Amino acid sequence: MRDLHVSWDEYNRLIEKLAVRIHDANYDFDAIVCLARGGLRVGDALSRLFRVPLGVLFTSSYRENAGQTQSRLMIAEHLSSAEPLPGSRWLLADDLVDSGATLVEVIPALKARYPQVVEIRSAVIWRKGQSVAEPDFYVDHLPTNPWIHQPFEEYDHLRPSDLKARWPS
Repeated sequence: MRDLHVSWDEYNRLIEKLAVRIHDANYDFDAIVCLARGGLRVGDALSRLFRVPLGVLFTSSYRENAGQTQSRLMIAEHLSSAEPLPGSRWLLADDLVDSGATLVEVIPALKARYPQVVEIRSAVIWRKGQSVAEPDFYVDHLPTNPWIHQPFEEYDHLRPSDLKARWPS
């Protein structure tokens, strides 16, 4: 199980491939809910490409050991969007399905909170082999369950003062 290191170019290309897979499936959805934080960039890009409203739901399960150990899933009480999300068919976007626990818990929670929603399909970039949940759309299946180093994670270890060397006044 080697780590997977992903550049910004590769990350953006994978989001585009995910969009094509969703498009080719002819899934007609009314809104996107992205799971923050990992799904923010995925949801934003898909919302722009499919021209549907975007909602953000904060979830957290990787809080210990510098974000590398999964613990109990926490789901925010409220979905955030500029207006109530329309329609009865939503797309749930995230960066990856690791254990699958998030998909297993979030989809029923959204349906319970928003009874007008009759269908929620899921879209992620990566599906790990250990996942108990099968996303509806994904780009890469990773049977060996590598730790994925995504390009934005660099900011987890930096502070604004660290950037001064990159961007001198």
